[in-house]
Amino acid sequence: MAAYTDPRPSSAYDFAGGYNAETATATAQETAWIEVIRKMEEVYSDLISYEVELEEKNTALEEAQRFINSVLSAVSDILIVCDQKGHIQQVNLAFIQLTGFAEVDLFERRLDEVLADGAETLRLYSWIDSGEGRDREVRFRSADGGVTDPVALNCATRLDHHGLPAGTVLTGRPVGELRRAYEALKTAQAQLVHQEKMASLGRLIAGVAHELNNPISFVYGNVHALSKYSGRIAAYLDAIHGNCGEAEREALRKSLRIDETMADLPALIDGTAEGAQRVADIVRSLKRLSFSNAGDSEVFDLGEVMTKAVQWSASGSRGGAAVGIEPADKLPVRGNAGQLHQVVINLVENALDAVSGRTGGRVSVDGAVLGDQVVLTVEDNGPGIPDETLTKVFDPFYTTKPVGKGTGLGLWISYGIIRDHGGSLEASNRPGGGARFTVRLPAAL
Repeated sequence: MAAYTDPRPSSAYDFAGGYNAETATATAQETAWIEVIRKMEEVYSDLISYEVELEEKNTALEEAQRFINSVLSAVSDILIVCDQKGHIQQVNLAFIQLTGFAEVDLFERRLDEVLADGAETLRLYSWIDSGEGRDREVRFRSADGGVTDPVALNCATRLDHHGLPAGTVLTGRPVGELRRAYEALKTAQAQLVHQEKMASLGRLIAGVAHELNNPISFVYGNVHALSKYSGRIAAYLDAIHGNCGEAEREALRKSLRIDETMADLPALIDGTAEGAQRVADIVRSLKRLSFSNAGDSEVFDLGEVMTKAVQWSASGSRGGAAVGIEPADKLPVRGNAGQLHQVVINLVENALDAVSGRTGGRVSVDGAVLGDQVVLTVEDNGPGIPDETLTKVFDPFYTTKPVGKGTGLGLWISYGIIRDHGGSLEASNRPGGGARFTVRLPAAL
């Protein structure tokens, strides 16, 4: 049989061996209180831990809030956050400075209450509801009763943590500031383009001046000789009209070298006329190549334009590089001869700069008709173009030349001219070293 065990605690027995009920009750109560105290200590310890953790999270939340507020205050664009009913939930410092309202006066205020007029409000809400992302100009009321400058707004839908629409976020910037920046940019760009055109014109003038110098010098020398000859002939004629004797006349004829003078006159006159004609041809070419009127379009021989551009560029060059040209018999294209002349000048000048100071420097210009295209290539035996910059050479303001030597607009302008003529301009490197620029234009066949 199983042994019998008394469930009553041993402390409930007195020294006489008997069971004491009062002692047992006291002992049970004491044990219960000890357990309650232990549980309270555990709960208190958990509360302390929870409180520390809560304070840490609250501190982190406050830091995040301060960070967000500092970012919103630093943003120059205005920011308006609205709920789905159009009530303002938050704005940034830029909007407060624009309107002059206090942030507390804007909270929970309807957006239409701060817009300048009702018609604008209807258009804005329709725009917001449609979800269009394009900028829209609006005006806001200001705290002093006036209205603000136009603001270019952009809207986006704000989503809650479930990804559902919770309102709208509006961002924007005063249009006046944007317009001023745009006008300043346009002015700066126009000045730089004008500077590049003037630089191109300067290079053109240098070449033309050299071309004009030869015939003008020739004409000047011939006129000087004709002036001396006219003096001799006048002296001889005066003697004849003075009824001088035959012997005196023959002696004067020999001393004044009248026979040699008369024999030399036709060559002097022809040479002077040729020099004057050469000057006239150059002036006529300049008039034809004038690109002041960008709208003129005609069919012309690009080979002739290439020849003059290379001739004038090489004449004005101080680098001593050899320039060769091999155009086809006819390179018919349609467009503006002056603008394409400017392109060839830019490409040849860049090639001459690439071989400047280089022993055996050479630039070659070729033209040919390939199918329905006229292809013009300008090559040099310089260092070539680094692979990482091949895609950048036609970007505006990009240049590898030292400061003061280039604006970085020559190739950009040339690229635009060729594109406007329905062609293409490409940059590459020659297999044997050096750069190659290829122009492709529709042939006027």
